[in-house]
Amino acid sequence: MSRLHASQRQAIVNCAVYDRAGRRRDIPIDAISEELTQDDGRFVWIGLYEPDEAVLDVLQEEFGLHDLAVEDAHKAHQRPKLETYGHGLFIAVHTAQRIAGEVRFGETQIFAGPRYLVTVRHGASLSYAPVRQRLEREPERLALGPAAALHGVLDFIVDNYQAIVATYADALDTLEQDIFAEHYQRGTIERLYRLRKDLTRMRLAVLPMQDILAQLERSAALPVPDEIRPYLRDVHDHAAREGDTIDTLREMVAAAMNVNLSLVTVYQGEIVKKLAGWAGLLAAPTLIASWYGMNFDHMPELHGRWSYPLLIVGVLLVCVGLYRYLRRIDWL
Repeated sequence: MSRLHASQRQAIVNCAVYDRAGRRRDIPIDAISEELTQDDGRFVWIGLYEPDEAVLDVLQEEFGLHDLAVEDAHKAHQRPKLETYGHGLFIAVHTAQRIAGEVRFGETQIFAGPRYLVTVRHGASLSYAPVRQRLEREPERLALGPAAALHGVLDFIVDNYQAIVATYADALDTLEQDIFAEHYQRGTIERLYRLRKDLTRMRLAVLPMQDILAQLERSAALPVPDEIRPYLRDVHDHAAREGDTIDTLREMVAAAMNVNLSLVTVYQGEIVKKLAGWAGLLAAPTLIASWYGMNFDHMPELHGRWSYPLLIVGVLLVCVGLYRYLRRIDWL
């Protein structure tokens, strides 16, 4: 009889055993220990999504998992890392997924040993069912043991990084057009800030992955067949490339923010110049008109027949001349 309730078993996405030929057979979680007693090259691959303590306790009993690793897998919110506990590995990585047009981040904890692989997903994380299906079409790969399945999972995560980083690059291209738009848009700098924030979070996921893959190639806790090592190095190269791309994008976003703020300053300076130009243009007739508001008795031009029209013409000539000068120096 199962030790788990129906609601708890829902956290178990897949539980299967693969023989030395790479053929799959689904098993209940309580039968794991029986399968592991058969020393014929078979291994167990389990996929979980946000399991509770009861599920992890069963797995700890079946596989002999370390208490600290089980605690980390239950609480999640771990930094990316690789820890060795006896003859098993505990790997924590961050994942990314596009949901409703936004990039959200989750975590995957992985228990790996010579006879088993357990993936525990938390939050935003794509299912690893496509990885399992692809490997099952290549049973000769699964015949190499848990290291082959682990490579498939890590390669899937890094490939998803690549897709997310590509969307960031496209978003930056779009924002560059808004930066050089004719009119300033407050939303542009806000989107640039959010993009840099997301790139920083993505960087915190991708860079540790490089260290994890490098440690995995040297780890003695999980036997990695020689046939799998080139594939792990390939995943490491992809992770390194995505890390470099993220760093480049972060620098470009920072430059874009500075350019945007500089353009805003220039735009504001142009507005101040135009205001100063119009103020100067209005100052000339104001100054002339103010002379005739001082109530002087002895102003001979006031008594002439054409004094008023001549004054108007003089004011207009001064204004037109000043206007043309300000236009020539690009103040209007």
